[in-house]
Amino acid sequence: MKYAWLCHPATLAATLVLLVNDHVLKQAWPGFVTGKLSDVAGLLVAPALLSLLLLRRADLTATLLTGTLFTLAKTTQTGAEAASQAWTLIAGPSRILADPTDLLALPALALAWWIRNHSHQVTRQWRIMTGVPLAVLAVGATSPVPGPPSADVVYVTDGHVVVEGYFTTASSADGGRTWALGSGPAAKAPGKPQTLACVARRCYRIAPDRLKVLQSDDSGATWATSWELSPGRTEWVRRALADPEHPTPRLRSHALAVQERPEGHVVVVANGRDGVAVRDTAGTWRRHGFTPDGGLSTSAASSVTGMGLHIGDELRVAVLGGFWILVAGLLLAMPGRRRSGVLVLGLALIGVVLLLPWRFEEWYGYDTLIRSADMTQAAFQVTGGVLVLGTLVSVLSAARRERLGAEALRRVLWVAVLVTAGLALPFHGWTLGRPDDYRTALVLAALYGLGTGAAGLTVIRRNAAPAPGRPAPGRA
Repeated sequence: MKYAWLCHPATLAATLVLLVNDHVLKQAWPGFVTGKLSDVAGLLVAPALLSLLLLRRADLTATLLTGTLFTLAKTTQTGAEAASQAWTLIAGPSRILADPTDLLALPALALAWWIRNHSHQVTRQWRIMTGVPLAVLAVGATSPVPGPPSADVVYVTDGHVVVEGYFTTASSADGGRTWALGSGPAAKAPGKPQTLACVARRCYRIAPDRLKVLQSDDSGATWATSWELSPGRTEWVRRALADPEHPTPRLRSHALAVQERPEGHVVVVANGRDGVAVRDTAGTWRRHGFTPDGGLSTSAASSVTGMGLHIGDELRVAVLGGFWILVAGLLLAMPGRRRSGVLVLGLALIGVVLLLPWRFEEWYGYDTLIRSADMTQAAFQVTGGVLVLGTLVSVLSAARRERLGAEALRRVLWVAVLVTAGLALPFHGWTLGRPDDYRTALVLAALYGLGTGAAGLTVIRRNAAPAPGRPAPGRA
């Protein structure tokens, strides 16, 4: 009787429905029906599967526990986040969203209990051998993690502004100040996203490949910037929105719409993953970001600055650059080690290059040979780490044998620290918008790093102790 509930034909049918719906139907026809179908099928399977994990026969407890956890996950943000983390540990990257409308599926628990009361002893072992693994697979192998929401189309209908895109549909009845999930009144989106809209002689259009809106007060004869996010801030926001499972493409404005209102007009711009930008009737622009449930809110808009955030790759380069200068400085401070030092310095450079933040997924493509990309990255990291640690140990051992003085060691350390800081500080400034342009920060980092490194190594060389039988450099 232990497996009777799980191996009942109705439970097995729900298991097959869950598998097919999550991995086929949701991708082909995403929407309300397929979303709720997974909830119903899952509630039919989960209590029967959970009952197998309890120490004693407690089918009613399993049913009530399933309903309680489902309700918490669907009605509270805390419950949804906890469920997402738990499911990620069990089945890999998962995202469970709080959506009270999913509670419409709760009556399925009554049907699950009815199935339990009409289950009989399983006489055919193939049902157990098939049903249990199938149920585990159906519940554990959830549908792919949905990508971040994106605003791709915006239009006006029946007094509402409607924004549609991947994983979101939101409408506003108050000129874009507040947003509600759903499209409001029944409406049909235009066939092609609108990139130009006018009201009287005032026209607006989006700039290509930018988060930028142009404005004309003479019916399109001349244009000026009405709103924009600078290229530097756009890149920073792109990094802030980055999702390891769904790489963030270059952000740009996709479409816009103008709505006339009694006190003036509003402009709403669909900006892809960044959400929307709204110009109110007073002419003030505000960005609205995506909430966890796919809605829109000004409080959810991504910040455009953040001290030291999203520059992990640049900081790695700075640390590696400082490390190489440390090795070079120690070798220069020991004139007697210069011949063997060339080999050590070369190996250190190879290790540094291998540890740089290469984008292997771009070499292989996001959709093919991802495992090969991961293996390549692992090979680079391991080899680079061995070379870096090996050369550092070798140089420090040589410095100890040569009895390198404390003053010389402090001088080398200071140069390495200054080079690391020179490479990193321009990017820290970029995260605060000073400089705003990433390429400017890159040039400043290169100039500061190379300049400080060259000057520091020159000072170290001039102050190095002379090799046996040779005068000190610069003192002959």
